[in-house]
Amino acid sequence: MQPDDLILRLQQKDEKAFERLYTLYSQSIFGVINSVLHDTEASEEVLQDVFIKVWDNCDSYSSKKGRFFTWLLNIARNAAIDKTRSKSFKNQKKNLTQEYFVDIIESKNSFSNKMDAIGISKYIKTLGEECKKVINLLFFKGYTQKEASEELSIPLGTIKTRNRLCLNKLREILVE
Repeated sequence: MQPDDLILRLQQKDEKAFERLYTLYSQSIFGVINSVLHDTEASEEVLQDVFIKVWDNCDSYSSKKGRFFTWLLNIARNAAIDKTRSKSFKNQKKNLTQEYFVDIIESKNSFSNKMDAIGISKYIKTLGEECKKVINLLFFKGYTQKEASEELSIPLGTIKTRNRLCLNKLREILVE
């Protein structure tokens, strides 16, 4: 069955279609969530929340606005960022283990594993270094545009412009 057929059936609240879409996308979406949270248990919880949101809001998806995976990815990314901003998550991270920091240090400048997790590394490799940095911070590390601006020491307006331009380049590559 084609993904478009599954999405249509999902929008008709077909549980089998939902299960199939979960099977197809859950591993990639988990990778994105975990790259933001660095916490397997919390990532699994957010993954479940994401798919509940997908079930509840599947009527809001329109193929005219973009691909299903992109829609799903945005829900996941936003849910992961919301989780990092929650009081309970912040309190939980007050006493972090050294393994958490080692993981952050080791992955600070490399996001190829995260890109591979969602299958877009070959596309992002074709972008320039500036685009790679912006996409890494905003989409794979969960930075806000303001935080990315501070991290890269460039004006907020420049981050916003680069983000828009880089995403447009990425869309062009994906359409080809």
